[in-house]
Amino acid sequence: MSKIAVIDIGTNSIHMVLAEVLPDFSYKILDRFKDMTRLGNGAFETQRLTEDAIARGLGVIRHLVTLAKNKGYDRIIAVATSAVREAKNGGDFIDLVAEQTGLTVRVISGTEEARLIFLGIKNSVPLTEQPALAVDVGGGSVELMVGNRDQMLHAKSLKLGAIRLADQFLKRTPPSDGILRSLEELVNEQLKRSLDSFKTKRFDSLIATSGMAGNLAEVIHLKRTNRPLPQLNLATVSLKDVKEIEQDLRHSTIKERLAIPGLDPKRVDTLFPATIVLRRLMELSGRDELVLCDKAIREGVIYDFIVRHRERLKAEADIPDLRRRNVLALARRCRAPEVHSLHVAGLALRLFDQTKRLHGLGAVERDWLEYAAILHDIGYLISERQHHKHAYYLITHSDLDGLSGDEIQVVANVARYHRRAIPQTKHAGFDALSPKLKRVVRILSAILRIADGLDRTHFSVVRTLDVTIGHTIGIVVHVTGDAELEAWAAKGRADLFERVFRRRVRFTVRSQEDVA
Repeated sequence: MSKIAVIDIGTNSIHMVLAEVLPDFSYKILDRFKDMTRLGNGAFETQRLTEDAIARGLGVIRHLVTLAKNKGYDRIIAVATSAVREAKNGGDFIDLVAEQTGLTVRVISGTEEARLIFLGIKNSVPLTEQPALAVDVGGGSVELMVGNRDQMLHAKSLKLGAIRLADQFLKRTPPSDGILRSLEELVNEQLKRSLDSFKTKRFDSLIATSGMAGNLAEVIHLKRTNRPLPQLNLATVSLKDVKEIEQDLRHSTIKERLAIPGLDPKRVDTLFPATIVLRRLMELSGRDELVLCDKAIREGVIYDFIVRHRERLKAEADIPDLRRRNVLALARRCRAPEVHSLHVAGLALRLFDQTKRLHGLGAVERDWLEYAAILHDIGYLISERQHHKHAYYLITHSDLDGLSGDEIQVVANVARYHRRAIPQTKHAGFDALSPKLKRVVRILSAILRIADGLDRTHFSVVRTLDVTIGHTIGIVVHVTGDAELEAWAAKGRADLFERVFRRRVRFTVRSQEDVA
């Protein structure tokens, strides 16, 4: 297994992630470090990094390099973005880093920055064949990217970073109407020109990454629900919410901004210009919803490293769907019985499809059922006893990029109820779900319990099944051998199914010869 440390020297912050590349060429983040160094403070007006900023930056980088090496990370990749690449003394700073730490920093162009950011997004958000628009609002620049699940199609790097705009326009808080008009005109002109230059005009979604967008989402979620945001990745915010927070920031002093729940004190002067950029981009692209992504340039660098060491990830070639790929990767890491898990998933999906008239669920819920079926036995990794509860724990504590927080909870709950107790509000994980998702969990668990029973011996004796719906639900199972144990187990697991659909279930076993 390869170990890799990535240091991202940004205008606003310096980040480091420590990662392990796994045998299947996926990776696992083991630790993260961040220091809001504000390397770019004052740099865009003078085109020079200040002595204070250089000293702060060097101190943080020295500390991170020492930390990485002490943890056994000899391979360290470092990239620097707009503040360093635009400063006349950026080269001097890079030389000082090399002199003091032995680290060679790669100063990347805006286009390369966009490529790496999009690589991080593509492997975290389930994109489709249709183009999506992505944005990263940094301290010095804004990267705009258009791409689908296969590739990035267009990219632009704009000089609209939050520190740059704050330095240029927002020396007074609150700002005057005239200054705000000038700021809005600049943002509008640059965004509009960039969007007009893209061949793609319609976007499947608008995705935002970076600490700025993340902090905005946290502030909005706290204001809306009075609770902290449980998971940033795939969280969404509306244009209406963004406009409301923009107005709050527009009319508040620094002291008043510091009192806004969830607002990072270190972004007290930069969140406002970042919000203006995001709001105007939503308006110009015609999107009422912004999807958040918690991966960006650092994760993009890791993927780039892996790709450069392997022409294409085998897993990506075999399984193009990000969500299913990550579910299967987790099942394999936990050494789940793959033949049994996939067979149960197939039976569960057939049962789902043939009872659609009863449950009325759609393609999204069908996917959740498949993922839960694939993962239902991963709890054996911890212990056979109560392995259904261990499966819930492993699913909720694993990185399943591509699934939102709610989706992970649904999949985990369905896997948890594949045996033993049925869903109950006294179970904290189930009780935390919304009423709508509670109903979904009951239905999917009811289906999975029967499907799992139909492969009780793990010998795939039940080849397929057919359902008839009347006052009684008839399930005909077509078998290739002795299926007495399967029939017995399925009947014992039909309790929740009968309760959910308020009908009795009758099983009929037919041998392969009968089918023929």
